[in-house]
Amino acid sequence: MITDKGRQELHGWFVGRLPESWFTELVEVSADREEITVIGRIPEPDLPPEASLTEYEAACEGRITEFRERTRAQRVEVAREAQIRFRRQLSWGARCGHSQEMFTHISAPVMTRLKQPERLVLDTLIAGGVARSRSDALAWCVRLVERHSDAWLADLRESLHEVERVRTKGPAPSTADGLEGSALEKSDK
Repeated sequence: MITDKGRQELHGWFVGRLPESWFTELVEVSADREEITVIGRIPEPDLPPEASLTEYEAACEGRITEFRERTRAQRVEVAREAQIRFRRQLSWGARCGHSQEMFTHISAPVMTRLKQPERLVLDTLIAGGVARSRSDALAWCVRLVERHSDAWLADLRESLHEVERVRTKGPAPSTADGLEGSALEKSDK
């Protein structure tokens, strides 16, 4: 899990590194062991008041596509720098109005052992057309838990922040070379 200090370092680096003209706000800067996700809000299109919802949504999707193409080369450079600094892949997304699109993201394999009753649940989701594979079915289950357990997951994350706060009051762990790395690097050891 990433520490509070690591989260602050990550967010601060992107606030300082990204061109100010890209986003009206950083909606999300998050990280896990494999990936950093950066999602920013881009300006909404200026449409006349009589524009329909369909026209507005299409204009937002077009605005996201324009942003994606216009910033591609610069985003690749920022991703390269971030990967060197934070040792993780960088995934980009943009939000405009109610539309959000992820441009890049990794799909990390998760190894798990499931007993037959759990495998049967996944196979039922496949047979029912909810998922194409056991991997898709498991991802669907995780999203379902996330959606319906927001308060519980928030409490759990808060308790993990408290553990990190207490841990930082203790002696600092030393590395093999006696030097301490960034908080983000230490967070996944």
